[in-house]
Amino acid sequence: MLAISNLEVVYEDVILVLKGVSLSVPEGSIVALLGANGAGKTTVLRAITGLLGVHRGNITKGTITLDGEEIHHLDAPATVATGIGQVMEGRRIFTEFTVDENLRIGAHTADRGSVDGNLDRVYSTFPAIAGRRTQVAGYLSGGEQQMLAIGRALMAEPRVLLLDEPSLGLAPLIVQQIRDLIVEINQQGTSVLLVEQNANMALSIASHGYILETGKVVMDKPAAELREDEDVREFYLGLREEGAGSFRDVKHYKRRKRWLS
Repeated sequence: MLAISNLEVVYEDVILVLKGVSLSVPEGSIVALLGANGAGKTTVLRAITGLLGVHRGNITKGTITLDGEEIHHLDAPATVATGIGQVMEGRRIFTEFTVDENLRIGAHTADRGSVDGNLDRVYSTFPAIAGRRTQVAGYLSGGEQQMLAIGRALMAEPRVLLLDEPSLGLAPLIVQQIRDLIVEINQQGTSVLLVEQNANMALSIASHGYILETGKVVMDKPAAELREDEDVREFYLGLREEGAGSFRDVKHYKRRKRWLS
C-alpha cells in the first residue's frame, strides 16, 4: 500500500503548497485525486516520485511509505526501483525516438532478461501502437502518444502507477479508451493513483476519491459516495439540481468556505 501521512511541501523555502495531506492507495485499487488547477495535485505526485527538488520544492513534514517502507527521502531513480511509476501531464514522450525506443527507455530499472517479455505485454495491452514499433513517436496521434507514455511507465513493472491528467486534450472517444485501459492495467495487478480534472471519468472507475483544495484534503469518501454528493456533483461533475437558485448558491458558497477553513 502507498500511504501519505500529514505531508507538507514548501517551494523555494517560502511557498507552502501542501498543508498536511494524508491519503492512501490500497493494493489493487484505483484511487482518484481531484481538485482545481493549483490545488496541489501534481505536487503530491512529485513528492511521491522524488521530483520535488527539480522544482525547488521540499518536504518539510510528514511521511510517504510503500508497504511500510519510507520512500519520501529517495530520489526519482530510486523511487522507480521501489515500484512506483509515473505518467506525467503532457505525456513527455521522446518525440524523435521510435515507439520501441521509448518503451525500452522505460525499462532502465528492470532486469534485462524481462525487457522483451514486458514489451510483449505492453503491445498486447496497447494494440493501437503495436503495429508502429519503428515509427517515430512524434507522428503518433494524441491518444496513441498517451498510450505510449503509459506503456513506457509499465516497462519498469510498477506496483503503483501514478497518472497525471491522462485524459487531458483528448477527444471523448479516446478518453473512453484510456479509461478502459486504466481499468485493464489495474485488473492486471497494478494499483493506480489517478489525478484528473475529468472527475466523472475518474470517479467512474475509482474505488475511493480525495478532493484537494488549496493544499488540503477537504473530502475523502468512497467514489460512489462522491458521485452522489451534492457539492461534488455541482463543482466537479458539472451537474446542477433543477430549480437551484440564489439560496442554494449561498449555501454552497458557505460549504465551500467551510472546506477551506
